[in-house]
Amino acid sequence: MKHVNPFFQPYGTPHETVPFDKIELRDYEEAIMEGIRRDNEELDEIINNPETPTFENTIVVEHTKEKDFYYDLLDRATEVFYNQLSAETNDRMDALAQKLSPILTQHDNDVVLNKQLFERVKYVHQHHRKLTTEEKMLLDNYYDSFVQSGALLDDEGKERLRSLTEELSMLSLTFSQNLLRETNAFKLHIKDKSQLDGLPETAIEAARQEAKERGKEGWIFTLHSPSYGPFMTYSTRRDLRKKMYMASNMRGIRQNKSNNLEICRRLVNLRREVAQMMGHKTYADYAMRYRMAKSVGNVKKLMNQLIKAYKPAAVKEIKAIHDLAIECGEKDFEPWDFGFYSHKLQLKKYNLDSEMLRPYFKLENVIKGVFGLATTLYGITFKENKKIPVYHKDVKAYEVFDKDGTYLAVFYADFYPRKGKQGGAWMTSYQGQWITNDGENVRPHVSVVMNFTKSTPKKPALLTLSEVETFLHEFGHALHGMFANTKYESLSGTNVWWDFVELPSQFMENYAIEKDFLKTFAFHYKTGEVIPDSLIRRIVRSRNYNAAYGCMRQVSFCLLDMAYYTQKDEFTDDILTFEKAAWKKAQLTDQLSDTCMTTQFSHIMSGGYAAGYYSYKWAEILDADAFSVFKRRGIFDQKTAQSFRDEILSKGGTEHPMTLYKRFRGQEPTIAALLKRNGIKTK
Repeated sequence: MKHVNPFFQPYGTPHETVPFDKIELRDYEEAIMEGIRRDNEELDEIINNPETPTFENTIVVEHTKEKDFYYDLLDRATEVFYNQLSAETNDRMDALAQKLSPILTQHDNDVVLNKQLFERVKYVHQHHRKLTTEEKMLLDNYYDSFVQSGALLDDEGKERLRSLTEELSMLSLTFSQNLLRETNAFKLHIKDKSQLDGLPETAIEAARQEAKERGKEGWIFTLHSPSYGPFMTYSTRRDLRKKMYMASNMRGIRQNKSNNLEICRRLVNLRREVAQMMGHKTYADYAMRYRMAKSVGNVKKLMNQLIKAYKPAAVKEIKAIHDLAIECGEKDFEPWDFGFYSHKLQLKKYNLDSEMLRPYFKLENVIKGVFGLATTLYGITFKENKKIPVYHKDVKAYEVFDKDGTYLAVFYADFYPRKGKQGGAWMTSYQGQWITNDGENVRPHVSVVMNFTKSTPKKPALLTLSEVETFLHEFGHALHGMFANTKYESLSGTNVWWDFVELPSQFMENYAIEKDFLKTFAFHYKTGEVIPDSLIRRIVRSRNYNAAYGCMRQVSFCLLDMAYYTQKDEFTDDILTFEKAAWKKAQLTDQLSDTCMTTQFSHIMSGGYAAGYYSYKWAEILDADAFSVFKRRGIFDQKTAQSFRDEILSKGGTEHPMTLYKRFRGQEPTIAALLKRNGIKTK
């Protein structure tokens, strides 16, 4: 039977979900190239329309989608391709990405730098009918996207901008591919059982399974979080901890084909030059145009506030860990000792560590608990549908139903690390939400992708508390996507200002230590016993263990980010030296001269957080303030949850984020709730 490209027709799957089982690699390029042709066809229709430009015949026709699978082709194909590039890639797909990236960037430039289209957009921006709040936001965003993408430049400037953005797109992709290669390249292969001293059985069994899957004897540890984290925390073999630490912290600086040093330098300069072409002093100034922080000065003010509030406590936390190391006979404290002795101190102070909690966090139960929390708060329910195609056997697909029983969304969950998956955790979508011109509310298909501890032949997947928090975090993003209820897709769900997008995710993390939530799902995987109150008390008591250090670590990343993207002149510095000076104000321990964070800092180099990493701390203030309302009214209070859904989760980017927040909260947020939650201030 002749193969038919599935992107060229209705999918014929439940809820028109992506038919992963029918897509071949060749289909992507064919669909993307045809999608570009169709986009250009639509563009010609708009700019050659003899009628006076209006919101309807210029903005709406260019911006909205109908379910006719014609002009939607490019979006559908690229959504699937780039999501798979992060979650399930291979060498052939990486090569195709290298080929397609400049083509897609050129197409984007062809649209935003089209003089005739911009003249129509500008006319509508100056002469439009009375618009709704959402329509006005769409128009303003659209007009500004043209201006900030070079529409006002002369022809020479536009050509220069094309060159810069195409190079930027390629280098961002190369950075990510290099980092994944470096992560996958390292393995610590242990054959002598004595070298496993100190490691918990969970880590040993996972390493044994990793070796077996690679056709090796013994145990293999990797740089993926579920393997790396436990090794650095528990292994008594200081020499092996050093080996793991150096392997992780030298990613991107070795003299091999995956070296990211020059790529990082070039990415910083490309963004700076683009920003300056748009009339801004620095890239950070350029980025702040759609940020709640409004200015670089306000970001720096927040960082200084946090340093002043947290650094004294963080210094004490570090000293306590160093003192314990000395007490244990460690004379020369090194970075690979921090996790090990920090864990020992936590045990000493609270009689608690992550391995004690694992038996209560069986993944299947955690899934039920997280879904159950959404049911309790919002009335929504989840039902696995095995007829929905998935892209890997580990991925689960669920139908989501609203409290009245109507279909709300499709939710994919991808839990485990594998060779073709980037590290970390993220939420994405395969279909956004929008309302067609005939009133149909097209519901979203969202996905969370994580790298959790896998099951083994002896044990089911048992998570750490940190992994439970990660699940809640990404699930918060997913709720933001699933509850989307706006007219225009570019304003729906998580399409909000960058320092607002982390509020729904970080808000959900608060539940991780709430007794009434834990009791709904935290059952011992062997005995069925619910997590005891005594253990929960220890979790709560230890919640702020090293909280100040954790804050300073995040602040140091923020300082590094802002240091790169507040550059006014060409950046030519040695990156390793620059990095150490940039975050010195928040650093509490000495960094080794031959390690580097920048070359593996995906967030700010290839992940969209350039000049925006501060968003995590900004949103932390919002989430602490928002959750204080639930703490006062009840953590499961459905009236408060409905308000949070209506005023924040469903509204996307249709209004200024502070307007939405104040409508929910009744006032602007302050740092007070965060300081209280972290134990920095008690009142």
